[in-house]
Amino acid sequence: MVFSSATFLFIFLPAVYLLNLLFAGLKLIKVQNILLMLASILFYAWGEPVYVILMLVSTAANYALALIYKPDGTLTRRRVLTVAAVALNIGMLAFFKYADFVICNVNLLLSLNIPQPNIPLPIGISFFIFQALSYVLDVFRGEAKARKNYFDVLLYISFFPQLIAGPIVRYNDIAEQIEHRELTLDKTVYGFKRFCFGLAKKILLANILGSITDSLYGFDVLNMPGAWLAALCYILQIYFDFSGYSDMAIGLGAAFGFEFKENFNYPYISTSIQEFWRRWHISLSTWFREYLYIPLGGNRNGKLRTGINKVIVFFFTGLWHGASWNFVIWGLFHGLFIMLESYGVIKPNKLPKFLSYCYAMLVVTVGFVFFRAETLPQAVRVLGEMASFNFDSMICARISALVTPMAAIVFIVGCIAATPFVGIWAKRIIKNEAILAVAKGVCALVLLVLSVLALSTSAYNPFIYFRF
Repeated sequence: MVFSSATFLFIFLPAVYLLNLLFAGLKLIKVQNILLMLASILFYAWGEPVYVILMLVSTAANYALALIYKPDGTLTRRRVLTVAAVALNIGMLAFFKYADFVICNVNLLLSLNIPQPNIPLPIGISFFIFQALSYVLDVFRGEAKARKNYFDVLLYISFFPQLIAGPIVRYNDIAEQIEHRELTLDKTVYGFKRFCFGLAKKILLANILGSITDSLYGFDVLNMPGAWLAALCYILQIYFDFSGYSDMAIGLGAAFGFEFKENFNYPYISTSIQEFWRRWHISLSTWFREYLYIPLGGNRNGKLRTGINKVIVFFFTGLWHGASWNFVIWGLFHGLFIMLESYGVIKPNKLPKFLSYCYAMLVVTVGFVFFRAETLPQAVRVLGEMASFNFDSMICARISALVTPMAAIVFIVGCIAATPFVGIWAKRIIKNEAILAVAKGVCALVLLVLSVLALSTSAYNPFIYFRF
């Protein structure tokens, strides 16, 4: 089940919300937790009836590891449990997500013919495994107390707003809210407005831009305008798709009384790649910093070691997104520019702001070609056309058929909506906070109606995160 589906919007969400509201009114926090936990299992089982067992087993194993860990135990015992927790979680992720990838590459490298198991990828496994590992490592590091109630841990890991598409919620950020949270009118109104804006990003912007991108990447031959249009449509598609889901998750969390941290902060206004990663998929960057970069030594052991640590982090950042060399190259590509900026080889802050912005967006756009392409040769072909001066008229005619007036409007709106421009000017024009809040509410309702209409008239509703 996904947020942008009729089943979720008209059956699942209203039923769960109203029941939660009833129990909240009766001050039955434990019953609320059980309701949300059961609803989350149903939500996941709707699309993964078999692999819901995997999530339950993973949660139980991490719950048990955290429970038997003793902070005052021997160093050997603590190390063994830490290694066991990492091996369990990363091993599970590696088996389901990377087994075919590893076997394929071993076959190519050693000229073998090992059969590939073709293991189906459980939806959202990258997200719930990282959350489970966050829980057990926070307990091991003394930053959190182990939960005695298994169902509380299961709620944290399986909570449906952020289960299959993030944001990745650290256990420390939600532990207190599992026991104590308040469902207020302000939170509810904010939550549903945020959800409506996120749904509109997904349905009205990402889906339309995605259909253009898919069509262009499906061309046997591209030219320069087509390659650039495909690249630009995709950077908008993935931003509105991913940030739209994050907005919906944050909004749903608020409507149920939880507070999640922001996951995107207008990354396309960045003037450096370092700034881009402070604004893009913030929860993933934070996770890798806390659980990989800092344990590796961070920036404490000189420039060379710092550089190596960053390369390792970006290698795994790319690999986390999918079992493909394209994702690895995308991660290392960003890591390269992070290092060039860190060592002062590239100094965006010394350039005029417009040029530093163009530099950052060029790097991001080129990088996302590797991210979107199905294969490495396809990525190279698209990048080659982007750098060519091929204006083949027949291809231009095919492209013009895709760029309808509606598509052009969506592209322009997307370029504006990817910046804080609208919010800034709305506050300047409407200075009364109460009127501004009402205007946002009306806008959210209009966008909800338009999103539902678009959803009912189109069968195109891709789920990008299946690859993650």
